[in-house]
Amino acid sequence: MAESKYLNAPVPSKKMPAGVPYILTNETAERFSFYGMTSILVIFMTTHLMARDGSLAVMGDERAKSYFHLFKAAVYFTPLIGAIISDLWLGKYRTILYFSIVYCVGLLLMVLDVTRLGLAGGLILIAIGSGIIKPCVSANVGDQFGKTNKHLISKMYSWFYFAVNLGACVSMLICPWLRVRYGIRIAFGVPAVLMFIATIAFWLGQWKFVHIPPAGTGLIKEIFTGEGLSIIKKLIPIYVLIAMFWSLFDQSQSAWVLQAKSMNLRWLWISWLPDQIQFVNSLLIMIMIPLFSYAIYPAINKIFPLTPLRKIGIGMFIAVFSFVPSALIEVQIAVGTKPSISWQFLAYVILTTAEIMISITCLEFSYTQATKKMKSFIMAFYLLSVAIGNFFTFAVNYLIENEDGTSKLPGASYYWFFAIAMLVTAFIFIPVARWYKPKEYIQDEDSAESSG
Repeated sequence: MAESKYLNAPVPSKKMPAGVPYILTNETAERFSFYGMTSILVIFMTTHLMARDGSLAVMGDERAKSYFHLFKAAVYFTPLIGAIISDLWLGKYRTILYFSIVYCVGLLLMVLDVTRLGLAGGLILIAIGSGIIKPCVSANVGDQFGKTNKHLISKMYSWFYFAVNLGACVSMLICPWLRVRYGIRIAFGVPAVLMFIATIAFWLGQWKFVHIPPAGTGLIKEIFTGEGLSIIKKLIPIYVLIAMFWSLFDQSQSAWVLQAKSMNLRWLWISWLPDQIQFVNSLLIMIMIPLFSYAIYPAINKIFPLTPLRKIGIGMFIAVFSFVPSALIEVQIAVGTKPSISWQFLAYVILTTAEIMISITCLEFSYTQATKKMKSFIMAFYLLSVAIGNFFTFAVNYLIENEDGTSKLPGASYYWFFAIAMLVTAFIFIPVARWYKPKEYIQDEDSAESSG
């Protein structure tokens, strides 16, 4: 029987919160939707995009890369708006529910209209819906925990990230196949259906969730005065430097996909599609998360304490090497050779290692460094680093595009540029991380239930 009131604070418990299954179901389906759509987006723009009269009106590779990263930048900029809406007005639950519907409409528009108008309208709505719910979803995970079970937060964020990559892995295998087998509308349609399922799953969990009430105008005071302002100032240099990692990482869905079109796609007795090999990242995440949690991290901790900022710093240096195989692939392509797609597998192994050490760590770190009223805002502030990274990639691709559609940084030089930029950033991160003094904030517990 459904209870008549929401929980407004975590109940003392040493177990996982009751809302966890609904959160993980929602996240798995939503990430299937997002990554399924984005996995075929660059190929859609360069191969399937139509004009109003039914003729092809495709983009060149450089223009498609620019637009892809501009879209990703928008997706990760709008979380700031979501945090404000959530923390000042609607609260996390209603913000996620309402803007998930906007998200669904955007995906539906891309199914119904495969012209540039449908593309633009759909991506705008998806950027608004997906972006606005992002900080709320991540912060809502942490809100379910109190002081009694805070030791389970790290495990929960690992499960959360596992759910993200389960949805992403399956969608990146299926959606490219659907694109070839049944056409682009079906390939976009399946993610639309999954987003509807994600929304329903979240709605069903409403009575199980802890609903932290919105802070109201008190949030503004907390952000811009005293401790809140001090936290923001401390986090700014950390997040700005992390942005360079995202500049590299998200090119696995753009530059690496276009590079794969010039490679030998026969690997492991399977003929892969150029937009399908992206699934490797998510598959590796699911394999490597337990490996890092139960073997690699404990082994490193025996040598020296592995703090969150040390994990991030090591991950940034590892990220440098993820673009080395990509550069070497371009060298082989330049002499007429079609290198095996297995070379990209090596690049994905390196990139995924860096992602585990940076991205998962940043989720937990951002939540614990935020005051109780600023959880969504700081999550959005962290996600802004992804927007900055993608905007940097957009700007680079826009500036290096020649009038004839070719690049001023052709072939391997493009990848060396980003590898060097990442290396410089990693070195700068060292003194910044040493300067930062962490302080944790966890939600209070209350066994009483109150209306929300």
